[in-house]
Amino acid sequence: MLTLSFLFLVLLSSLRLYAVLSCNQLDRESLLSFYHQISSASATPLNWSSTDCCQWEGIACRTYDLRVTRLWLPQRGLAGTITPFLANLSHLSHLNLSCNHLSGPFPHTVFNTLNHLQTVDLSSNQFNGSIDSVFLHEALNLIAFNVSTNSFIGPIPSSVCKNSRFLEILDFSMNQFSGQQFDGLGHCSNLRVFRAGLNSLSGWLPPDLYSMRTLKEISLFNNHFSGTINSIIVLLSNLKILELHVNELSGELPLDIGLLSNLEHLQLHTNNLSGTLPPLMNCSKLEVLLLRNNHFGGEISILDFSKLRQLQVVDFANNSFALTAVRLASNRLVGEIPPCISSLTSLYHLALSDNYLSNVVGALKILEHCENLTVLFLSRCFHDERMPDDNDLLHLTGFQNLQILTLGGCKLHGEIPFWTSKLRKLKILNLSYNKISGSIPTWLGNMPSLFDLNLTQNSLSGNVPHEISRLPALIAENTSSELIPLKLPYVVRGLEYNRLFNVHRALKLGNNSLSGDIPGEIGQLKLLQLLDLSNNKFNGSIPDELSHLINLERLDLSSNNLSGEIPESFARLHFLSSFSVANKDLEGEIPRDGQFETFSVTSFQGNPKLCGSQGERSCSVGTRVDIYEEEETEESPWYTTVPSGLGYFVGFFVVTVSLLFGGFCRT
Repeated sequence: MLTLSFLFLVLLSSLRLYAVLSCNQLDRESLLSFYHQISSASATPLNWSSTDCCQWEGIACRTYDLRVTRLWLPQRGLAGTITPFLANLSHLSHLNLSCNHLSGPFPHTVFNTLNHLQTVDLSSNQFNGSIDSVFLHEALNLIAFNVSTNSFIGPIPSSVCKNSRFLEILDFSMNQFSGQQFDGLGHCSNLRVFRAGLNSLSGWLPPDLYSMRTLKEISLFNNHFSGTINSIIVLLSNLKILELHVNELSGELPLDIGLLSNLEHLQLHTNNLSGTLPPLMNCSKLEVLLLRNNHFGGEISILDFSKLRQLQVVDFANNSFALTAVRLASNRLVGEIPPCISSLTSLYHLALSDNYLSNVVGALKILEHCENLTVLFLSRCFHDERMPDDNDLLHLTGFQNLQILTLGGCKLHGEIPFWTSKLRKLKILNLSYNKISGSIPTWLGNMPSLFDLNLTQNSLSGNVPHEISRLPALIAENTSSELIPLKLPYVVRGLEYNRLFNVHRALKLGNNSLSGDIPGEIGQLKLLQLLDLSNNKFNGSIPDELSHLINLERLDLSSNNLSGEIPESFARLHFLSSFSVANKDLEGEIPRDGQFETFSVTSFQGNPKLCGSQGERSCSVGTRVDIYEEEETEESPWYTTVPSGLGYFVGFFVVTVSLLFGGFCRT
């Protein structure tokens, strides 16, 4: 009997302990009521069969009394309606039923009694009906309320802020809310995010918005808001996202909107906004700027975008901007040039160099429609593509105002395209550092305005055509040629030029496989300031006619197969500041006069037969010593290692013996 009694007591204690460890019975019955009104399309439906509801999926309970505090079932494929018995979960603090297929009105009584709620997320369902602020009257601890992407109607329950002073997130977007009243919104003194986009809200923007200094995001796009944007919006110093696009807003932007230094997204497109664009240089964190489909105007090129280093997306389409100059060089732009750029008929200056662009053929076909385009920088883009040829641009009629075209450093392969001959106003053509092959075409000499031709570092071969010496803009000043100021500086070799008039006249053909004689006719290009023929296969002598280039400042003939002497007439090149004939087979004396007195030995190194004070040896040693040195083997004579004093004595002795005995040193 004692044993049976003991077992009975143990069993009774176990039952009591089980009752204590199980969830609240009222909570369990409320959850089962919810469960019976829904179905699941998920491959793994809810398994709420155990006695203890605290162990069910998506449920969490308090440890000390096992009251349900969390109902968390997002993206579970749930369908059906919500039972009003959820109101019995009186200790619920987190409710998340987002991204399901739940429908019908949300029971009003649920919000009436759940005064512990902190998070409510009913987004991405099919709920309908209205949400009265009275329903949330007891939600004193509410922090986040998200009912976006449903079919709720009626006014925004903005007066929830009168009781829920801790609210940080309100998201009513993508519903059917309407009306003009936003009473009580200003009481949300901690609000960080306010979203109500894609509804049917109207009237002026809620005045209370401008007083909530904690706001980081205002998203009210795709509504019917009208009126102006109040200038006190600039006091929202924490604002990161401002999305007011697709409304009926009018007037000008606040002049000081640039004071929003934390702004990352500014989307105001498709409104009736007008006026000029205020300065935005202080919005250094700005990533997205969308202003299309408004009535903005003025000269946009005068705006300073240099500090907007984070800017990724810009859209100014369908306004009245006079966009004349755009520089987006040295960024990380990827992909193809969009066709919409062709609508920028006022575009004068476009710099896109040093990006990751592709499809050079498509780019030029689009840009040729920018009829006022004068400056086009596309260097170091379009990596390893084919140079657009005449088949690509067979009917080229654009670029008739183009004065600068750079496609250098793209490693384009092909030949120098004939279509460039149609660019009659072209002054600067840079095709350097590509893989261009073939010969230099003769028609280049007929381009009436060209004065800077850069074909450096390619695979060009053949002779330099004599026609190149006919370039009109290098022979005489062309008074009919327009040398208008540049909208943005032209930077070359670290120097900035604001006028094309100041740019060096240059012919740069270095680092190719050009051969034959250097045409003496190049001496006719009297305005030429820079001539680079280095690292080719030119042979013959240096033409004396090059001394007619009276404005020449830089001359590089190094690393060729030239022979003979440096023309004495070169001493008349008084502006020459850089000169090189290194690594050739030149001989004779280096000119002594003029600028040649200033050149270092590096200008002449690699020419053992040259002599002079600027060269590697003096001319006073004599011809016989030259011959001896020419026959010198790799192993140096013993006297090259003796001390300098003894070396002078030996040198004097050798010269004396050679004078006395004639050809003795020859043997």
